[in-house]
Amino acid sequence: MTERARLRVGFVPGVTLRKWRTVWEERFPRVPLDVVEVTETDQRTALTSGEVDLCLVRLPLDTAGLHLIRLYEEVRVAWSSKDHPIEAVADLTLDDLAGEEILDAATPEAIQQAAFADAVLLVPMSIARTFSRRDMVYRPVTDAPTTTIGLAWRIDDDNPWIAEFIGVVRGRTANSSRTAQERNATPPPAQKPAQRGQKGQRPAHPRQQRRGRR
Repeated sequence: MTERARLRVGFVPGVTLRKWRTVWEERFPRVPLDVVEVTETDQRTALTSGEVDLCLVRLPLDTAGLHLIRLYEEVRVAWSSKDHPIEAVADLTLDDLAGEEILDAATPEAIQQAAFADAVLLVPMSIARTFSRRDMVYRPVTDAPTTTIGLAWRIDDDNPWIAEFIGVVRGRTANSSRTAQERNATPPPAQKPAQRGQKGQRPAHPRQQRRGRR
């Protein structure tokens, strides 16, 4: 019995797949899209172990044996308690955070520490939005290095639906590229050129006909 076609996509915290998932379900309703959240620590393992076919990853990433497309940059923010001085400003620089205890991993323990104004988390804005709390605020850090979100998949993965998901992420319309089934189909045989004298051949000019009778 042939296994039903499906595609497994991983994503790291902060990445939103809603738009792409909606397009996929409208375009390929018979191909389930299994979505799996993975940690940044496990994002490479999820791919190399075969747990997922593709993964929306946060760089840096060891790309040995992987294809990678860079998608977009993320702004970093300072995230801390509403009682912290960052609440009073619209944005910050790294110099403004001098002397603060800076944490860069949004673990439950680190978030709790920042919530008590004992530290400042320096994380992508998408992380602060995903795990937002009423007792915390975040402000953009204008000169902090950005982070990059990319789409990765194994070089040796021959799942034909990978190319279709890449097309969805890149914004291709349903009619802008052939489907996986069409790409795998056997091309029709090339038509042989018409032989001389066959139907459809342009008739000789009358002068050429008269010359041939001499």
